[in-house]
Amino acid sequence: MTRAEGTESARRGSPARRGLRRLQLRLTAAYTLITLVGLSCLSWLVIRTDDRSREAAEYDEMRRRASVAASLVYYEDDRIRLDGLADDEATAGTPQILVLEERPGGGPAVVFRGSVQQFDVPAATVARAARSAMRTEETVRQEARDRTGGGVRLLAVPFWHDATDEVAGAAVAVGDPAYGSAEHRSLVLSLVVGCAALTALAALTGHVLSGRSMRPAWQALEQQERLLADAAHELRTPVAVMRGSVEMAERGAGGPESHLPRIRRAADRMGHVVENLLTRGRLEAAVESVRAEPLRLDQLVEEVCADLPEGGHRLELRLEESVVDADAALVRVAVRNLLDNAVRHGRTPGERGGAEVVVTVRGPEVSVADRGPGVEPGRLPELMERFRSPGGGTGIGLSLVRRVALAHRGGLTVRARTGGGAVFVLRLAPARSRRRRAGGDRGRDRGRHPGD
Repeated sequence: MTRAEGTESARRGSPARRGLRRLQLRLTAAYTLITLVGLSCLSWLVIRTDDRSREAAEYDEMRRRASVAASLVYYEDDRIRLDGLADDEATAGTPQILVLEERPGGGPAVVFRGSVQQFDVPAATVARAARSAMRTEETVRQEARDRTGGGVRLLAVPFWHDATDEVAGAAVAVGDPAYGSAEHRSLVLSLVVGCAALTALAALTGHVLSGRSMRPAWQALEQQERLLADAAHELRTPVAVMRGSVEMAERGAGGPESHLPRIRRAADRMGHVVENLLTRGRLEAAVESVRAEPLRLDQLVEEVCADLPEGGHRLELRLEESVVDADAALVRVAVRNLLDNAVRHGRTPGERGGAEVVVTVRGPEVSVADRGPGVEPGRLPELMERFRSPGGGTGIGLSLVRRVALAHRGGLTVRARTGGGAVFVLRLAPARSRRRRAGGDRGRDRGRHPGD
């Protein structure tokens, strides 16, 4: 297994990543549960409301038929007349209608039955509902059972004697509790299917949204893991060099003084690596914004070149006065990485001696040319990947240069150098103050008249 594969495998199985995945699953489950509870409560209210609406609609129809039947009953010569009931639509169909008259000493007795006899309700049950309506002189509703044990609904409406104005009987409507049950079952089934579909959609949406909301945490974790991996990879070599030098010095091989230059170079490289890692961490984590201020780019490049350690290389500077809006600390690190890359890999192939490096500052661009093996422009993205720097470089140098350039609205490019070698060009954004000043000067020039 390669280093990259092992690192990736460790990342996938790291406790922090497993914890984030568990948190995402918990958020998804919570979002789904809340949605399910909300939909269940809403569905229960809809089903309950529909059930009550069915009951109210059935009782309204029963009241209408019973009221019509009661209004059609009249008395003539002290005898009840029912001739208008048989021909009226109110007594046909369901709910079925029964008319009961109060008999002296015998209680209410059925004197009329509708054409449809859907339910076989005991006479005592019907008489009890009629008696209750006659006693209260109001409409009465009751739940009862027929002879088969099935549920029925009874609604009784009293009627009065025309001559005495006393309650003479009641019209009773017998209704079906299963009225509208087919539509109700269809509604319940639709709600169940709809809630299941919406819950599944909510689970999917919650998983996507929780993933997006946790994206900053994933990015921060990835940045931390990359930083730790880079630190372990980059610091391993200088630490090994220093440890080996110290062990050799302890054995007395050559004397301690002979190992000091090697230890110093390893310490310098370690400091450079740490500076690169901290700078890259600052850019990736966006801990601080880029502090862009007017900067003399030529002077900064000259200072970085002066601080470059001696190593037998030949350095030529071609500097023009240049002012850019940039963060001096970030640009310094970027230029230093370009110079280190050129010094380390800029030797002419087949020749001994140090590298030949030409540093040019022109406008907002810093060009670093060497006489090394050269780089194809198409390979620049590959070289800017971590751990891809050839020849034992820092591994993140060019990647960091590109990040600094992008943070300053610029870029990093490479081209072949005439006669062999490569030219890396770091481009930054020009100073906006100079652009405004130049625009103002042009405006003032345009405003002047000849002879002023």
